[in-house]
Amino acid sequence: MSINKSARAISLETLIRVLADGSYSNISLNNSLQHSSLSLTDQNLATRIVYGTIQYRLFLEYQLKGLVRTKITEKYLKPLLLMSLYQIIFLDKVPNRAVLDEANKLAKQFGRHHSSGYRIINGILRSFIRRGVILPDKKDRIRYLSIKESVPEWLVNYFINNFGIKKTESVLTSINQPAKNSVRISSLVDSKQVFAKLKADGYEPQWSNLSTHDVVLNHGGISQSDLFKQGKLTIQDEAASLVVEAFNFDQEADHVLDACSAPGGKTVQIAENIKGDVIALDIHEKKLNLVRENARRMHVEDRVKTKACDARKAPEIFKPGEFSKILVDAPCSGLGLLRRKPEIRYTKSLQDLRNLQKIQLAILNSVSSLLKEQGELVYSTCSISIEENEQVVKQFLRQHPSYKLEPFKLSKLESETGMLKVMPDLDGNDGFFIAKFKLRG
Repeated sequence: MSINKSARAISLETLIRVLADGSYSNISLNNSLQHSSLSLTDQNLATRIVYGTIQYRLFLEYQLKGLVRTKITEKYLKPLLLMSLYQIIFLDKVPNRAVLDEANKLAKQFGRHHSSGYRIINGILRSFIRRGVILPDKKDRIRYLSIKESVPEWLVNYFINNFGIKKTESVLTSINQPAKNSVRISSLVDSKQVFAKLKADGYEPQWSNLSTHDVVLNHGGISQSDLFKQGKLTIQDEAASLVVEAFNFDQEADHVLDACSAPGGKTVQIAENIKGDVIALDIHEKKLNLVRENARRMHVEDRVKTKACDARKAPEIFKPGEFSKILVDAPCSGLGLLRRKPEIRYTKSLQDLRNLQKIQLAILNSVSSLLKEQGELVYSTCSISIEENEQVVKQFLRQHPSYKLEPFKLSKLESETGMLKVMPDLDGNDGFFIAKFKLRG
């Protein structure tokens, strides 16, 4: 239980679990905040410290260069150093003396009996304040960008090779900006009324530049609102909501397969737009509980059916040509979510992209036999890598000549090629890839 612990104590607890034990930041932080008595302001502070420290980990570790003169053995010391450096460098409204004071208190609270941790922390932080921020020489472009934007060198190099230096700099700068609070308004309600209610409730809503159903809010906490509980909106990034828009929904009773559905955001969005039903698959039955919960809250449970199944084995359950539409929102590296899930940048490798490509192709190959003639198959990932996107499309078309790419038009965007990649530097959205296929008649 984290009751009565300060925002910084909860931040340190979370960072120890994430940096030292490999826990997921969102799960660990949410669990700590749920069991705390922190005010909304302090919850926001803890969230910013945790995500900011993870986001800038490489940059912050580099700042310790030349300052650490003794071996750091106690588990809490490095996370405390990094989060303190983050506050000194990035939180302008927090005085340095307050950061040092809190760091000393936490060192005494988390250190072993007779620990000298607080003296180590105090010495290093004071030395940093005197010296200031350092960066590698700009002549070493890869190293410089890696440290400055806190992204591993292999990923910087990968982005430059695939997108060029200017685009790379733009993307790297954008992923360190705060993630937007965006929601998608249900297609089953009056969007103008919901927008007006959001305005009245102080969320200062702005219509999305990408989609007519999405709204950007000026702060979080929407999951506690009546609008959320009544199923009039759901938390979904603007780019993610474009995926379902790629389908051409008509008046017929569509029978749709969502091959990789959990937690159900896109499943629900499909259900809102059809007269038929959508079958939601996921390997884990436990994750399908989230799909069912989302469907109930958004009032489309009568159109959603769930089945625990590996999408690669779907032909063992369903008939050839059974579905009019199929969505494959494939498991991926998440490289489009670097802003929202900062630890992804440190845990993925080039080999992961290649391994995931095999899984993505296997799923596409499997479900492709289940689409009826003239049916639509939409493939999407929350990644911006070439391996998981363009290469998957190219290989799938080569193996399935009866399929072709189909141009599509969204509410505010369109693709003449049948493929659309939303980069993270486009209006601060998540990175996403969408490809639309049609089965020739």
